[in-house]
Amino acid sequence: MISIKNISKTFDTKKALNNISFDIPKGSIYGLLGQNGAGKTTLIRIINQIYEADFGKILINDEPLNPNHILKIGYLPEERGLYKKLKVLNQLIYFGKLRGLSKSKATENAKYWLDKMLLSDVKNKKTEELSKGMQQKIQFIISILHEPEFLILDEPFSGLDPINAELLSSIIKEINQKGTTILFSTHRMENLEQLCDSIAIIHQSKLIIDGNINDIQKKNSQNIVKIVCENPLLIQNEGLKVIHEEINQHKQYIYQLSYQDDMDSKSIFNLISEHQEILKFEKHIPSVGELFVKLIQE
Repeated sequence: MISIKNISKTFDTKKALNNISFDIPKGSIYGLLGQNGAGKTTLIRIINQIYEADFGKILINDEPLNPNHILKIGYLPEERGLYKKLKVLNQLIYFGKLRGLSKSKATENAKYWLDKMLLSDVKNKKTEELSKGMQQKIQFIISILHEPEFLILDEPFSGLDPINAELLSSIIKEINQKGTTILFSTHRMENLEQLCDSIAIIHQSKLIIDGNINDIQKKNSQNIVKIVCENPLLIQNEGLKVIHEEINQHKQYIYQLSYQDDMDSKSIFNLISEHQEILKFEKHIPSVGELFVKLIQE
């Protein structure tokens, strides 16, 4: 749905984005990762036409990005942008009209989402009377009120307790299943791993990796296996090395083994199973958090 092609942006002498290119498939939840100052927010603002790129172009459904696309995009910024003195329902109607809805449709959609987000009882309260978590939920409603084709979420779980974070996760999944493509930027790896199918990682203004999460994990998996046994492990092979061991509450022995490149998991399993029973055996696949740290350090 979104093609980002050779995007570059400089502020004075600071290179914010350096020749960034990747595609966001239609119907996907796409994670955007990077350390503070990597260039994520700059890219998001270019997509939202807040900034203009110095070089490159962005296509939405094969059309060059233009002002007409604003009505098809929903945006939840990391910074709060609500009117403190305005009542919640009036605020939602106002933002809905800015995104092209009639007053009646904006009112209908606002009441629906207030009910879905468990906020119906605060619709006549001023924004400044709400908690940070409630304000975050209001901002989320604003981003989806006009039923956008493409939704950008920048740190959507900021200020939310675990119950409301779970509620928001379920709604993000529901919106995506109905066809909305989502770009999701966060530092909370557990949320990203739970929601996203693909990721792009930006480091110091450059794209260092992008693609399907499972494919990236397999490609960057280390030579490590995890084994659970009833008895202590006896290894008589120079190609295997214990890098972690523990005993769980069931008095079972848990090991992580690294192995050399000329070995594979099947041969390791056969080698160990000759001498003792294996209760669990699996290849270690790095989490998104582990991947992020590894790739940034490299």
